[in-house]
Amino acid sequence: MIKGVFTMLKIRLKRVGRKNSPAYRIVVTDAKNPRDGKCCDKLGHYQPLNKNEKEQLVVDLERLADWIKKGAQPTEKVKHLLKKGA
Repeated sequence: MIKGVFTMLKIRLKRVGRKNSPAYRIVVTDAKNPRDGKCCDKLGHYQPLNKNEKEQLVVDLERLADWIKKGAQPTEKVKHLLKKGA
């Protein structure tokens, strides 16, 4: 980070997995990075095709709260998933 320049951090989904079998990591990244670019931290994962509801969304809530305190903003999809999973 350049002195005096603030970078916006986002909590968003990063796609992993095969074609027709999506899986996503919930990551903290700079808002300017591409969807599948490098990330600062991995907070959990989301597997929409997993039949077991408990294993579909896994998030480390302590680290999530820590990043939110540091100023990271979750995207709309991540907010929706967290409300659904809570």
